Amino acid sequence: MSAQDYLQLLESRLSLSKLERSAPLVLDMFAGCGGLALGFEAAGFSTVGFEWDEDACATYRMNLHGECHRVFLKPNQDLGQSPEVIVGGPPCQPFSVGGLQNGREDDRDGFPAFLSAVERYQPRVAVFENVRGMMYRNRAYLATILDRLKRLGYLTEARLVNAANFGVPQNRVRLLVVAHHGGWQLSRLLMSRGPFVAGDALGELAREIPLNARFLTPSMDEYVARYEAKSKCIRPRDLHLNQPSRTVTCRNLYGATSDMLRIRLRDGRRRMLTIREAARLQSFPDWFQFAGTEESQFDQIGNAVPPLLARAVGGAVMACLSAKPLSAEDIEYRNELNTQYQLGI
Repeated sequence: MSAQDYLQLLESRLSLSKLERSAPLVLDMFAGCGGLALGFEAAGFSTVGFEWDEDACATYRMNLHGECHRVFLKPNQDLGQSPEVIVGGPPCQPFSVGGLQNGREDDRDGFPAFLSAVERYQPRVAVFENVRGMMYRNRAYLATILDRLKRLGYLTEARLVNAANFGVPQNRVRLLVVAHHGGWQLSRLLMSRGPFVAGDALGELAREIPLNARFLTPSMDEYVARYEAKSKCIRPRDLHLNQPSRTVTCRNLYGATSDMLRIRLRDGRRRMLTIREAARLQSFPDWFQFAGTEESQFDQIGNAVPPLLARAVGGAVMACLSAKPLSAEDIEYRNELNTQYQLGI
């Protein structure tokens, strides 16, 4: 295995040059550690982040051009900027199929704050990313959100995207919603080869045993065996280096043994992932560092939008800003067509 091609891709797509004075401004709501911001800054935007978690804010400031304000976002909040773009990843827990899916009844629902900001600042483009669980039990709430954006005069596009199609070495399917005035088109990352796999990302790291490596204990291995037998798991849920990884989440980086991403060594032992390995699977370049405790860093990585996917979205948004705006009549007509299929993806 060699990670050279993958690391070169990260370097070429996610390098941050000197910030141009004319760079369009992006307000990054629920910014986390800056996965979305990294992709947008690499695409030529300036960013300002808003995030409640202190460690995530510190990571954002440490790696990116933009400032990150530690704040709990609420509706009707003055964010102090006049952006051309608003992006965000409102907390996914209210909509995740792994949770209760209480949607708007969940105190962590960030969409009222996001929609309020869009209404207040009227950006040319607004983008949010969330779990595909919004397409299920909370489908009616998603329809309400889309309708609110339409009433604000936007053409809305809602689709599921797999980060693996954009160079990220994991199968990570997420809902992407874009509100714009015309010109939106998201193209897959053009590569001369198929999707990157976990081995491409980890390279030599997968063969090494780092200092302070964490291993599953014999009792953990027994628990995994029982779990896999009960769930009729055909293939052990270890990290298979010859294919994209399962979705990287906080839970399987630092949580329950049964669901954990781990590397099976030649001697049979299972080793848990390091911070850098988890970051590479999420497409963070090696120069991107994380603040806080180990658990906090894993949380930041698991919650992030993969920067390579964000780079593709940022490039598409930049092109969208240059497109000729559609008339209000055209937007209304296209929204009517979209309504027929976009919630049945």
